[in-house]
Amino acid sequence: MDTVRLQKYLADSGVASRRKAEELIRQGRVSVNGNITTELGTKVQNNDIIYLDGKEVKKEEKKVYIVLNKPVDYVSTVKDQFNRPTVIDLVKVKERIFPVGRLDYDTSGLLILTNDGSLTYRLTHPKHEIKKVYLATIEGLPTKEEIEKFEKGLKIEDYITAPAKFKIVEGSKRSSIVEITIHEGKNRQVRKMCQAIGHPVLQLMRISFGNIHLGDLKEGQWREEKTLKL
Repeated sequence: MDTVRLQKYLADSGVASRRKAEELIRQGRVSVNGNITTELGTKVQNNDIIYLDGKEVKKEEKKVYIVLNKPVDYVSTVKDQFNRPTVIDLVKVKERIFPVGRLDYDTSGLLILTNDGSLTYRLTHPKHEIKKVYLATIEGLPTKEEIEKFEKGLKIEDYITAPAKFKIVEGSKRSSIVEITIHEGKNRQVRKMCQAIGHPVLQLMRISFGNIHLGDLKEGQWREEKTLKL
């Protein structure tokens, strides 16, 4: 009988992304056949009995792929400790799903929700360098020199950003609309990069994630895809 790594089994079961599943294992919250395991290399089979926090984990048979146009003032989590509205509140499906990565509370646009842990891993792991495109309204009109700095990489706190793309869609001295393409996903990265060149973000929306595009979805609306191709 085929065996898989425990973290992959958890991810494929819709519990969480593979990285989050690894964290759950390290925390000693997962048991296999009655025994707590913290070893990431643990192999399991379909007939093994696996529990997370005392509840049995069973593989999801149907994979669900949701593309949501996230509004601002929603958090990109399944539950929120401050009882703020979450993106899960917007999507009505019977399967247990979770967001792929995050969009900030004050950022709108394309967010993927799924129970496919393997897809989540491929979309979010830095080694795959999946491109994400944003439309941002920023203060002022960046100079050619500022754009070059942005595209080459900026010192943000304790790291230097990877090369990015920056295109002015509409520009004026007061504010501009720009298209920004990055493949990293650090906390509030686009906002911090724009701040670093002296043009703070006024409004931010993600319009694509790899080959997946927002299309004509309005804020708060979602669509279900049969599958998602990277």
